[in-house]
This record gives sequence, structure tokens and C-alpha cells, in this order.
Amino acid sequence: MTDPRSWLFVPADSERKITKALDSNADAIIFDLEDSVVPAMKPAARDLLKALLKRSGLPEWWVRINPLGSEFIRDDLELLGIADIHGIVLPKAESGADITELSHRTGSIPIHAIVTETAASLFGLSSYRQPNSPLAAMSWGAEDLSAALGASTKYDASGELAFTYKLARSLCLTGAVAAGVQPVDGVFADFKDDEGLHDEAEAARREGFAGKLAIHPAQVPIINAAFTPSPDDLRHAEEIVAAFEAHPDAGVLSVGGKMVDRPHLVQARRVLERAR
Repeated sequence: MTDPRSWLFVPADSERKITKALDSNADAIIFDLEDSVVPAMKPAARDLLKALLKRSGLPEWWVRINPLGSEFIRDDLELLGIADIHGIVLPKAESGADITELSHRTGSIPIHAIVTETAASLFGLSSYRQPNSPLAAMSWGAEDLSAALGASTKYDASGELAFTYKLARSLCLTGAVAAGVQPVDGVFADFKDDEGLHDEAEAARREGFAGKLAIHPAQVPIINAAFTPSPDDLRHAEEIVAAFEAHPDAGVLSVGGKMVDRPHLVQARRVLERAR
């Protein structure tokens, strides 16, 4: 499949929540062994994941392991023998060196790195651009970053994200695009605010993100809709591609009464690929 639109976190120690996640329409489910599972419950969470029946098809199954260097990671990586695990979500990644280190232990299994959760991580966003890397996606997080910085809040006086967290978000987007992997927007914490989630997801899509993290199954349909091209988007993209196919040597063409150039062609092809 193409890049997942919705990445749904679910605590790996809750059979009830896992069942609800599996019944959702999320493109990717992230079984969380890190923040949402207290240390005493991590062995039980691993056992629960091992007991999941093997199956094929969608959605993709990913596991968020504990950070590199933690006392839990060795046991987490033993889960990779489960055939249904599509990839690993690596929290608190600080540079491309972390991807290299993890891949030495896991081989070519895809990695989704959460890349803005420590102070040092903001200085390493250009280092993920590496040849033959198993890196598949990069997302950002504000909660762990605000804790790492000792901030009392991640919002400014107007209620919007403060500059530092907007910077982290932008660096994640540009770093992912530079690395040639999927940029994934962070979580929207208020799972009861459908309108707020819709607005944030639409804004993320316009800026260039290709998916978004979710923390509740109710968020999945809104995220999927935001990152699914509309019929008008598809029609316009098809018109642009067709125009350049008819005039392959052209640099600028008129499509629908507007001038479009080669960057528009690149974007149109991305829209068509996302629709598939």
C-alpha cells in the first residue's frame, strides 16, 4: 500500500483497547510498549502481542519499542519474530545514527522514527538522509519535548503551539522530505474535539504531511478523510499529468485556466499516488 494516512496508537497491555483498534479503519496500528505501558506491565504487554493471531492484509501492524539504551529494548526486539509486525516505531530518536544502530540489530525491517522528543533531537533532523536506510517515516512529538525542556506548557498566550514546538514540527517535515520518507504529523490530544482535529489535519496535509498520528479510534475517520484526495483534487491532478504527457517538452502549461509548471506536475503525481 501507499503511505498510511492514519497511525493509531494503542497500549499493548490492554486487550480491550487492542480489540477496538483492530476494529477501526486505521491504515496502521502502533502497539505501544513505551509511554502508555508502565514498567511492571511491559512483560504482560509483550506476551499479549505474542498471542495475537497471525493474519494477512490491512492494517499494517507496527510496534513502538522503548528507546535505544533502555533496559527494555532487548526484550522488545524479540517480538520481531512475529510475522505480522510490519515495522518498528522508534521513540526519542536523535539522529540518523540511531536508525543505523537499530537496523544493525533488526535488519531491513521498516522504521518509523519519532524525531523531536529530546532537546538534542532538534539538531539532528538533516542526518536521517542516508542511502539504503530502512527508515520509512518520521513523526514529531511535543509532549516529551516539553518535558525534556522543563516547560510548564507547550502553548503560547494565545493558545497556539509555542515557537519551539512549531519549529520542531517544521524540522520534522523538512527532514522527512529530505530523507525521502513519509512525514507524519503529531497527535491531536483532545480526541473529543472533532472540529479541531479536522482543522489541524487539513492544515497538515496542505503543508506537506502525508499522514497523522492518532490516539483514539474516533480520530481515524477524520484523519483518513483529510489525507484522501477529493474528487476535485484527483480530477485536477489528472488534468495536469495529461497536459504534460501531451506536451513533454513544455515547462509551463495552462490547465483549467491557470498556469502550471513542473513543480505542479510533481505534486499532481503525488496526489494520484496517494489516491491509490
